[in-house]
Amino acid sequence: MVKQSHIVKVKICGMTCMEDTLLAVEGGADAVGFIFYKKSPRNVSPKTVKSIIAALPPFVETVGVFVNESADRINRIADSCKLSAVQLHGNESPAFCKTISRKVIKAVRVQGKESFDGLSAYKVSAFLLDAYSANQQGGTGETFDWRLVNDGKKFGPVILAGGLDPSNVAHAIQKAKPYAVDVCSGVEKTPGIKDRHQVRKFIKAAKGG
Repeated sequence: MVKQSHIVKVKICGMTCMEDTLLAVEGGADAVGFIFYKKSPRNVSPKTVKSIIAALPPFVETVGVFVNESADRINRIADSCKLSAVQLHGNESPAFCKTISRKVIKAVRVQGKESFDGLSAYKVSAFLLDAYSANQQGGTGETFDWRLVNDGKKFGPVILAGGLDPSNVAHAIQKAKPYAVDVCSGVEKTPGIKDRHQVRKFIKAAKGG
């Protein structure tokens, strides 16, 4: 087992039910993510998320994922569900991000160094770096060149995503040294349903256990 030089934060995303969310938290996840994007197979209702978050212990970050949604709807759901932060996966502008009433994580779909052009204009809490796909806004299950992460770090804390799973996350952390890692499809049985063993293995590997 590769020991990490620093302990990264772990976010398990695409939660759709109470059982999976509590499993991730009990396994040591620092954050859990909920996708409010109707085209996603992991789309979940605000009502469900509100009940899940109400049952979570303290000190767990809860993140709502949105794609090209109106600021009003984002803020309304964030307030209703008591989200800790909002993750924006669309074409949201720096000005749009300022209208959000929670901490903002801006997703960047990485193709090359040019993917970071313009990031200095974003005054957000962190950037989530995901693999680029012409057909999907995220959750592709594909990796990108982790050497590019250093270019993203110039603009703020980096959350590494894209194709991570229990078998490669330790190597990814060793190579990229991100602030946090984010996994969705890499620990699932089917879209939206987590595999408890994979979740635990991922968290243990990410934290150098």
